[in-house]
Amino acid sequence: MYNSFFGFSENPFNLTPDPRYLFLSAYHKEAIEHLLYGINERKGFIVITGGIGTGKTTLCRTLLNHLGADTKSALIFNSFISDMELLKSINQEFGIDMPPEAATKKDYIDALNRFLLDIFAEGGNAVLIIDEAQNLSHDVLEQIRMLSNLETAKEKLIQIVLAGQPELQAVLAAPSLRQLNERVMVRYDLRPLAFKDIRGYMEHRMVVAGGHGNVRFSKGAVRDIYSYSRGNPRRINNVCDRALLISYALGRHDVSRGIIKKSIRELYGNNNPITGWGGSRKQRASYAFLLFILIIAAGYGGWRYKERLLAVGPVEDIKPISKTVDTQGADIKMKVKTAPIFLNESESLSALFSMFYEEADTDNYKPEGAYLNLVSYNMTPEYYVTLKRPFRVSLTNPDSASKYMVIKSTSEKDAIAIDSDGKERAIERDFIMAHWGNHVSWVYPPSRETVALNKGVSAPDVIELQKTLNSIGYMVKTTGVYDQLTYQEIMRFQKEFGLKIDGIAGARTRALLYQMVR
Repeated sequence: MYNSFFGFSENPFNLTPDPRYLFLSAYHKEAIEHLLYGINERKGFIVITGGIGTGKTTLCRTLLNHLGADTKSALIFNSFISDMELLKSINQEFGIDMPPEAATKKDYIDALNRFLLDIFAEGGNAVLIIDEAQNLSHDVLEQIRMLSNLETAKEKLIQIVLAGQPELQAVLAAPSLRQLNERVMVRYDLRPLAFKDIRGYMEHRMVVAGGHGNVRFSKGAVRDIYSYSRGNPRRINNVCDRALLISYALGRHDVSRGIIKKSIRELYGNNNPITGWGGSRKQRASYAFLLFILIIAAGYGGWRYKERLLAVGPVEDIKPISKTVDTQGADIKMKVKTAPIFLNESESLSALFSMFYEEADTDNYKPEGAYLNLVSYNMTPEYYVTLKRPFRVSLTNPDSASKYMVIKSTSEKDAIAIDSDGKERAIERDFIMAHWGNHVSWVYPPSRETVALNKGVSAPDVIELQKTLNSIGYMVKTTGVYDQLTYQEIMRFQKEFGLKIDGIAGARTRALLYQMVR
């Protein structure tokens, strides 16, 4: 309904598990790494757990895109099935043709075993992914354990991923499933998004949906979304979808705290199931006062009887825990990991938009009169010092496809980059030159009324254009009239930076000028 109004080609906050929309937070990235490690190293059983709506299904679909062509996969979503139905589904997903007379479990297992041996002989691998695994019966789980016996003398023929809600761990801990639980070699519990990832998650989904940054959620709105959702992606999608619908009805391109609060009320009424204690404001105040009284009483009691409490027994010295663990005679020392400085698509977009909004107030950004574009240029590295606003640049290393450096600020000798934790890191000029991939992009907020400026035009925008040209060394008179000298200097600027040389200050020319002045 609101897609065309906001410039989306599709709904950015749809609940379907589309891998394109997976936002690789630190937790989701670790989950992918655990999955790939377990599969590539043929660990047999891998268990991924996480709360409802944390993105497990999307993660499973994304995993399939990360597997090589030599890895065959089967994905099972219906977990309310019998052991026989499971075997039929697995063989069907792997594309194993079964003879019409096949009727027993042995028939299906034998066919699966022949298939897996053929894959292994060709140097390939096979992975079975079962979603919502907490719903599997004990009989089915025992059948899955038996499938893990399909192996050679040294290698597991099939890697089995069980993805489910946290109660899956309790199911596996049952005494009757002890043999299965002990075979799980890789485990990961997927956590909700951290607060610092919320805006990046939202921006990522809107960019994938075809948006150009022309929707702005205020800082207060983002805080309320986090308070409501606690970082759960499904809840974020629900409230953002409703908020965009309300903004569309109001004819607005910004989302305020008031709109978020209204969205939550429409979704859950006055009973927000995520935050607060429930009840009226007066009731919550009474709870808080009662808690305060209890704390005071406990503190008074502890002080009055402190001597009696301290006399219970001697206080022993507490020895500090060693930071070195001795494993089979080898010292493994704890190291502080440094976050990577090469970011993927979603991380780099998140960093760019976050820095833009942090600086928006000082840049006089008006959400009701402007929208955002992500503009891209090809630029050689010696020009990096001319870029005054945050930008990202692709990497030269062909092994680092879709990887970027995000630069916050530059100087003649170095620059400040943003790592995957959102922290600033100083990098030297030589490092920039060595990794610069020429493709540069940044966030640009053109006015909706912006028109291309050409000779003869007289407007306030021309004055700003002339001031900008003067500030970067192109000498023109600040008259407010697009005269011959302004026309010539714009052509010189376009020629030096590889733009179309037409003397017209169009969108791309003005976006580059915007980047060069603070």
